[in-house]
Parts: sequence; structure tokens; C-alpha cells
Amino acid sequence: MKKIIKYTDEPIGDIKIIGDFLPSPKDLILKEENVKVTISLTKESVDFFKAEAKKHHTQYQKMIRNLLDVYADNHSRGLANP
Repeated sequence: MKKIIKYTDEPIGDIKIIGDFLPSPKDLILKEENVKVTISLTKESVDFFKAEAKKHHTQYQKMIRNLLDVYADNHSRGLANP
């Protein structure tokens, strides 16, 4: 059952206008240098990433790239277990 909203013409109090605090679209673009490589992966791995990417509405290549970035970052900073 839908609840009916009744609007009234009451004062809403003091209004404060704030400036635009969101970054511009050009500031949201990641500027990382990418290198194209050719790699052979197992069908099972690719199928897994494709299925997960579909669930999360993203690209499977991006998920694999992010996974490799996290792995490399953790190992370069010595965070991974020996």
C-alpha cells in the first residue's frame, strides 16, 4: 500500500547556498601509464573473472589489472607473507 505524501506550504528555515565542491570530470580520470601485454590464462580463470565482472557491472580485464596492481604493491612494500 502506497503512503500518500501531503505537501504543505510551510517555511523551511534559513537556506545556505554552498559552492560546487565536486571535482570536475577531467579530475576523475586516472592518469596511470599502462603497458599492453599478451598473456595466456586458463579458461577457468577467465571464466571466473568474466562471471564476477558481470555480477559487479565492470570489465573483467580491469579486475585482473587491479588484482595484479594490489599484488605488486603488497610485495613491493613487503606486506606479503614470505
